[in-house]
Amino acid sequence: MQKAFVLYFMSEKKTNLDELNQLLAEGWKVASQSPMSNSNLNSSFSLVILEK
Repeated sequence: MQKAFVLYFMSEKKTNLDELNQLLAEGWKVASQSPMSNSNLNSSFSLVILEK
């Protein structure tokens, strides 16, 4: 089973890294990761493919 997850960092407080860490703690593994383009220099996005 695979799941697509978009990881984002908009500031130290505005990120979903805790959600990704929870999925990893539940046994999901990172199958691949790809940076995504963004015109806003204050944020960063990455496509993470998880598998279980």
